[in-house]
Amino acid sequence: MTDPRSSLSRRDLLAGAAAAAAAAVAGTPAQLFASTNDWRVDLAAPVWAGNDSMLGVPFEKHATVRVAIVGTGLRGRSVLNELLAIEGVEITAVADVVPEKAQRAVAMCTKAGRKAPAVFTDGERDYERLVQRNDIDFVYTATPWPFHTPVMLAAMKAGKHCGSEVPIALTLEQAWALVETSEKTRRHCLMMENCCYGNSELTVLRMVREGVFGTLLHAEAAYNHDLRAILFENRDEGLWRRFPHTQHDTNLYPTHGLGPVAQYLGIHRGDRFEHIVSMSSPEAGLTEWREQHEPKDSPKWTETYKTGDVNTSLIKTAKGRTILLQHNVTSPRPYSRLNNLQGSKAVFNDYPPRLYIDGTAGGEKWTPLSEYKSKYEHPLWTAVGELARKNGGHGGMDFIMAYRLVQCMREGLAPDFDVYDAAAWSVPYALCEQSIRKGSAPVKFPDFTRGAWRTSTAPQGPAIAAG
Repeated sequence: MTDPRSSLSRRDLLAGAAAAAAAAVAGTPAQLFASTNDWRVDLAAPVWAGNDSMLGVPFEKHATVRVAIVGTGLRGRSVLNELLAIEGVEITAVADVVPEKAQRAVAMCTKAGRKAPAVFTDGERDYERLVQRNDIDFVYTATPWPFHTPVMLAAMKAGKHCGSEVPIALTLEQAWALVETSEKTRRHCLMMENCCYGNSELTVLRMVREGVFGTLLHAEAAYNHDLRAILFENRDEGLWRRFPHTQHDTNLYPTHGLGPVAQYLGIHRGDRFEHIVSMSSPEAGLTEWREQHEPKDSPKWTETYKTGDVNTSLIKTAKGRTILLQHNVTSPRPYSRLNNLQGSKAVFNDYPPRLYIDGTAGGEKWTPLSEYKSKYEHPLWTAVGELARKNGGHGGMDFIMAYRLVQCMREGLAPDFDVYDAAAWSVPYALCEQSIRKGSAPVKFPDFTRGAWRTSTAPQGPAIAAG
């Protein structure tokens, strides 16, 4: 459909962006700059697939986006901090099994000059009461992993759009339940993958859309992060995040690397994940850490760790492109999500971010991605990057993610990713385990779109219409 905002000029866009950034830095909530058609070149919206599909379905417009947060621990309060820094957002309710954590979230709201939200702390299922309120537009969950799917299902059934921290589902059955409920209720169910909004990721995505990489061939994605100390803490994530390592040999956390790569490759916008092959190394990291740091009377000595320290998988897409996917959170190493992309005309390797374009003067050597930022940096980062870097988590990507969600909901735009992306990016958790059990045999991905990915191809080039 035609977006009436397309009449705005680039000058209007940049003027609004500058004003938003200036006001935000001055201490007032960040104002939303106007969207235009040329902005959509960077996050190409899928064409609505029709029928019951949620591909390309826009949000209804909200003058104020009323948000409830389920889970107000470290991550939930971090997200709350981002939302409080954006205009047009009202936090109407919070829930947590620990009343003190919920009250910290309330204090953050009142300190920011906002009305105190309603509080739900009557057990781990009190979110079921929260979602019934009529003053909520979007439910955001930042709970431990096992609660992500139940909270999302309850929210959609109560008529609310919703978003979850990663991963959104742990089994194929959960993934399908989310897809079917989103389609039935016509409510968006989003996995809030912050890494899709990193500065390097959005810069590379824009270069992909503008043809710099030529034909896309191969990508690499990972979550390689030494979490041994966090996993053994007696608080916060240490209370629950170690337990999946005692239950599964798989890629426990695929989405941080896979989300951005899926957007580069246009997954569900003309291509899809077809099958995966997975294998794991032996486990040693958690066992050796326990030997070195845990007292002999610790109950953690009763645990047996099943997850191989390094999980390596290969994904083949319907178009024949390949993706290397890795997971390693129990070995000493520098942080990396790999975030690599190979095309017929250029190659990008992250950590550090660098690029080689065919025919570049000086021969086959890397050029820092920063040298291309003046031409290809995403408008979101140009507009509010200063505020994002100053106040946002994970280098600013968290603020950009929250800002963009609010923008889509206030302007009535389709979200940048949807329930099909949430399901496909999460299910390697289950599929890798199946492949490993079968001797690294190929395991097919479900087609969560039921074929709609073929007809939702977004055209390449700068003239991509919004919504």
